Amino acid sequence: MASEQLSFVTRRGPEIETVFDELAALRMAVFRDYPYLYEGSLDYEKDYLKTYTAADRSFLFAVYAGEKMVGATTCIPLSDETAEVRQPFVEADFDLDTIFYFGESILLPPFRGLGLGHRFFDEREAHARSFQTYQKACFCSVDRPENHLAKPADYRPNDVFWTKRGYQKQPSLTSSMHWPDLGEAVSTPKTMIYWMRNL
Repeated sequence: MASEQLSFVTRRGPEIETVFDELAALRMAVFRDYPYLYEGSLDYEKDYLKTYTAADRSFLFAVYAGEKMVGATTCIPLSDETAEVRQPFVEADFDLDTIFYFGESILLPPFRGLGLGHRFFDEREAHARSFQTYQKACFCSVDRPENHLAKPADYRPNDVFWTKRGYQKQPSLTSSMHWPDLGEAVSTPKTMIYWMRNL
């Protein structure tokens, strides 16, 4: 898929609600894959979106192929995130007002390998720096056991990519998030580990 066929859209704060349906569908499609194995629901997505539409400094950068959203990434000041995301930083005595939290980076498989992963980080880092008050960026990823039964034989984590972007894994910063795994009706806790870098 040639990159020149793609177009890009940005939304900030409450504007993100205008692309909610597309973003929800994309999240549910991409996060079904390992390691998230997310059995998505619109109710969960609505709760997720509220956090971003309520924050004036939140940001979404989306990729379209024609009329279809095929990729998206979001970010938000950590101080505006949910309690479960803020908790490990509060406990570690970080100044939340100096940290920007990066949400999802999601792309449908046919559009991977075009450099859009780097573009997602570039856009979010530039957005965070534009306020001239944030010193660090962070995100989290799910911590699945190495011998997880659903792990594909050819699975490659994004650790190398993230490290090349200057992010360092922070094993002391963890939180618990809940969602139902594929085929399940009940949400179960998942351990999330944070990564961070200076802006």
